[in-house]
Amino acid sequence: MSGEPAIDPSVPPSGAGCVECDAAGGWWFHLRRCAACGHIGCCDDSPAKHATAHWKATGHPVIRSFEPGEGWFWNFETGELYTEGPELAPPAGHPADQPVPGPAGRVPADWADTLR
Repeated sequence: MSGEPAIDPSVPPSGAGCVECDAAGGWWFHLRRCAACGHIGCCDDSPAKHATAHWKATGHPVIRSFEPGEGWFWNFETGELYTEGPELAPPAGHPADQPVPGPAGRVPADWADTLR
């Protein structure tokens, strides 16, 4: 992790959706926020699993749900779920009007068939 903190509460999220899915025109099921750098990636139920890929590429082990109303944290290194943690820079979740799965207009009709 090169001396970076696992959680930096001052860093805002990178956007309202998965960075890589947005760049590629893809879609996601749920969103996760890197607690160290704010990167928004898609969860492991999403086709591309970008949150896990971000951890593997950067070594940033802690994510927080980026779903409205959810505040749990997950540590990839230890496999631990935390129901409490520090407040992170806002916003705490994607816009409430963004559908799940999302984003609107890019989710295939057979999206449920892709869930593990």
